[in-house]
Amino acid sequence: MKKTVEVFRRELASVRTGRASPALLDKVMVDYYGTPMPVNQLATISVPEARLLVIQPWDKSSLPNIERAILKSDLGINPVSDGNVIRLVIPQLTEERRQELVKLVRKKAEEERVAIRNIRREANEMIKDLESESEISQDEARRALDRVQALTNEYIARIDQLLKKKEEEIMEV
Repeated sequence: MKKTVEVFRRELASVRTGRASPALLDKVMVDYYGTPMPVNQLATISVPEARLLVIQPWDKSSLPNIERAILKSDLGINPVSDGNVIRLVIPQLTEERRQELVKLVRKKAEEERVAIRNIRREANEMIKDLESESEISQDEARRALDRVQALTNEYIARIDQLLKKKEEEIMEV
């Protein structure tokens, strides 16, 4: 369940909001001498202003490849290169786009809630199997089922909390 929450947290970091974040580029893979590599392994990514990302590649020959990878990604941002660095200006989100992003984030949250519920179901089945094989008593099984449900509620609440925070961030103008 912890892993599920962490996966959701990483996915949320890559969702674009009105403000610049190096995490936006986490999923952008660059073809570097035939090997796909993440941008953050080829360059320094800085945020000099709230709506600007600056990418400074360690190897200047990789600049066009990084540019191409950003254009191919689903970020919807056009890179501006001066031969040494790439600047990404994060445009203001329209109200319509904000609503789409909120729907997308809610859908991802529901997928993670389902994953947590599946983990709960598997744990409950294991407990019931142990009880039917007389390895644990009915009282122990009931306590274990209650603990699994409490953990499930706790982790779903964490996902809801992350979702609420991200929705506020997206809707912020």
